[in-house]
Amino acid sequence: MSNDKEISTPTKSRDSLPNKGNETPHNDDSGARKSQKEMTKAERRALQEKQRAEKEAMKQSSSSSAQKAKGGSHSSAKTIPSKPTVTPQPQTKSISSKEDKKPKQLGLFAHLEEPKGPLGTQIPKELHPAILSLGLQFSEFQISGSNARAIATLNAFKKVIQDYQTPPHTTFTRNLQHYLNPQIAYLVSMRPLSVSMGNAIRYLKYEISILSIDLPDEDAKELLIERIDQFIRDRITVADKMIVDFGLQKIQNGDVILTYACSSIIQSLLLEAHAKGIDFRVIVVDSRPKFEGITLMKRLVHAGIKCTYVLINAIGFVIKEVSKVFLGAHGMFSNGALLSRSGTAIVAMMAHHQKIPVIVCCETYKFSDRVQLDSFVYNEIGDVEEVASTDRPSATANVSPIRTQNSALVDWKSIPDLKLLNLLYDLTPSEFITVVISEVGMIPCTSVPVVLREYRPMVQ
Repeated sequence: MSNDKEISTPTKSRDSLPNKGNETPHNDDSGARKSQKEMTKAERRALQEKQRAEKEAMKQSSSSSAQKAKGGSHSSAKTIPSKPTVTPQPQTKSISSKEDKKPKQLGLFAHLEEPKGPLGTQIPKELHPAILSLGLQFSEFQISGSNARAIATLNAFKKVIQDYQTPPHTTFTRNLQHYLNPQIAYLVSMRPLSVSMGNAIRYLKYEISILSIDLPDEDAKELLIERIDQFIRDRITVADKMIVDFGLQKIQNGDVILTYACSSIIQSLLLEAHAKGIDFRVIVVDSRPKFEGITLMKRLVHAGIKCTYVLINAIGFVIKEVSKVFLGAHGMFSNGALLSRSGTAIVAMMAHHQKIPVIVCCETYKFSDRVQLDSFVYNEIGDVEEVASTDRPSATANVSPIRTQNSALVDWKSIPDLKLLNLLYDLTPSEFITVVISEVGMIPCTSVPVVLREYRPMVQ
């Protein structure tokens, strides 16, 4: 027992000693700190002194850092104060500038690209002058219409092939396709390809792919140019003549024919019917913003055909006296749907409601194996300024457009909740179409896949 007391007494005296230096009372690395109730007065006093010392050290460090900051600000007063104010400004300006440049587009059509124009398109280094000129004409709508765009594209590629020189250590057939790809990409950047242009370009690539490698370059060029001329002759020129011959069977004396916008094949059909001596009348339906129907109306009236020109909002009044409806086509899909100028679906629906036959004239090279159910998935966005414009075309030739004042859309960009949309095409369901006239004859719109299967080697 005496030994135990001798051992325990030094521990009590050691614990009761005040804390010296930086040592903390009862703070082992392995154990937890005791509560203040378990501490002695000396331990509590030592703890308080340590806390006061830590607070004073923190105050001194903060004051010294503040003095350094003040001293640095006096030495570099022009540079340092500008950092917190200048750095966020370029970010906000860049964001606002991007928002100003970004068009006010509807979210439903955000996947559709707006036309960039010649200023917003990078010109490839090896771009042929014929393709450059063609792209500018496409962007400014100087060349419009499916047939006109397809013929102009093929004629431009004829010039490209004629001027093409095969690089050393390569073959004509393999390198020509790589040379044509940037040319095609430039045309797409200026304006999206039409269905007719896409099929024509695929036909050209197919003809290039089946060329013999051993064929000399000059012979290969002549063969490709001959195939392009054959495509234009057989699939467009001769096809239009056959469509006109089939369409004449549907026009009789006393008919009142309604057509929409301006289709080259419909124009040829009506002019040929008038030349054959058939007595009929034409109602041309038109709509903003392009007013393409006024061009068709001028040509028909100049040929001596009796015409009536109305806008699309008056179709409900004139549809009752119509006997047949003839429509042009931008493309026909494999499910029988018709892609044509925006407003065609309304005309076909009104005619179907009145039980009036709807006849579509379309060449087979405009048939596509795609399936489309609406006008949202694939379409082309035109210039929204055309919708906001107050100009109206004059019915008289060589007369400037009529300009109106005080339009609500003059300052439409300054209205945050207003967005404009200019879709160039719409989709007409197959149930609104009675018959499709093509160079293969009069077929139902559901027979488009059959024609595609027969012409597959020519459009691949």
